[in-house]
Amino acid sequence: MIRARNLIVRLRTAAVNSVRGLAKPCGYRLPTSSTLCFAKRCMAVLPPGLALALGPVLEQIATMTVKIKHYDRLIQQLTETEYPETQALINVYGVGQLTALTYVLTLGSRERFERSCDVGCYLGLRPRRSQSGDHDPQLGITEAGNIYLRSLLVECVNHVLGPHRRDSTLRQWGLHSRFARRQTVP
Repeated sequence: MIRARNLIVRLRTAAVNSVRGLAKPCGYRLPTSSTLCFAKRCMAVLPPGLALALGPVLEQIATMTVKIKHYDRLIQQLTETEYPETQALINVYGVGQLTALTYVLTLGSRERFERSCDVGCYLGLRPRRSQSGDHDPQLGITEAGNIYLRSLLVECVNHVLGPHRRDSTLRQWGLHSRFARRQTVP
């Protein structure tokens, strides 16, 4: 269900980008809007000829939006009924139901990992290494492991550390860690 939702989100993104790309050479710049109301707002501003050509695509975008909302409701039901362990993750500011459920389903049982830091390695969230003599630079993450879950976790981090976000201990730790890392990079 999570992967099917992700597929529809990617298809909707591609369709929105295509509509914008097809309208632009005709001299029309479509209004900025969330994908929830994109189709409705575009139909209101497009000229009749372009609305006739792009109307079916905009209808598909609206349909995909409804299906994504349906998947979101199903995921919410799963987190509340079948996977109560997700509630502890959802309580963390910046972590939503989709990320919590994906995390729990990807990792399986708690006993699978001896230490909590092993989870980061499993997901590919550990720095690559390039040791040579006394030189040991800190590189980017390895990007091994579950790509989708890692992208959800990165979105959560960006939400927590973004500008004008709610202050929390996790945010303070993240900002301090990011600042300290910048200071050590030559």
